[in-house]
Amino acid sequence: MSKVTVFDHPLIQHKLSILRDENTPTKEFRELISEISMLMCYEATRDLPLEDVQIKTPMAPMTAKKIAGRKLAFIPILRAGMGMLDAMLTMVPSAKVGHIGLYRDEETHKPVEYYNKLPGDIDERDVFVLDPMLATGGSAIDAIQIIKRSNPRSIKFLCIIAAPEGIKALTEAHPDVDLFCAAQDEKLNPNCYILPGLGDAGDRIYGTDVVGEVSVDKRGSTVKLHSKTK
Repeated sequence: MSKVTVFDHPLIQHKLSILRDENTPTKEFRELISEISMLMCYEATRDLPLEDVQIKTPMAPMTAKKIAGRKLAFIPILRAGMGMLDAMLTMVPSAKVGHIGLYRDEETHKPVEYYNKLPGDIDERDVFVLDPMLATGGSAIDAIQIIKRSNPRSIKFLCIIAAPEGIKALTEAHPDVDLFCAAQDEKLNPNCYILPGLGDAGDRIYGTDVVGEVSVDKRGSTVKLHSKTK
């Protein structure tokens, strides 16, 4: 059964309040996404196993601790998930990185896959899937299903804000995947955006406002975004 962890750390909650504010500019928003992600990484990796190693300090030999051979992989869901990636890599520089590209069909609100590139040794790794927002849960469910085809050792899902509908959908679809978030919000609006939320995370991270259509070629490998910068 999935374990759902909502972080109540004061630093996370303080930064989240600034992140939500509509007056927070793009640069600060991007920095806050990174800072919150770093704090979440610290907590989400708490259960990594340790082993004893013998080292020598400038003063004396000692028995110290290191992570017991666990290989990690960070897989952001494009594009908003990229805002969390650098912070995670700052904490675990040795982790490998994969990418999954999904966009939401504006009529059906369902995710459409357009990109998928995972580390070749994903079956030897513990995977952390990254996406700032968990709304309907559709993108997270599909991304995790794609990753499961490669048989990773384990999967955890990290988001910053989650809707109750998304939490329910994800935990029912993937009861073996633990979920970590900084806040569980009230609900989804009729357009499947989280309330009170923070708006569109991708647009606020990159300072864009999508005004056109997203199109994919017949092979599903090319995506065209017609956007303008605020």
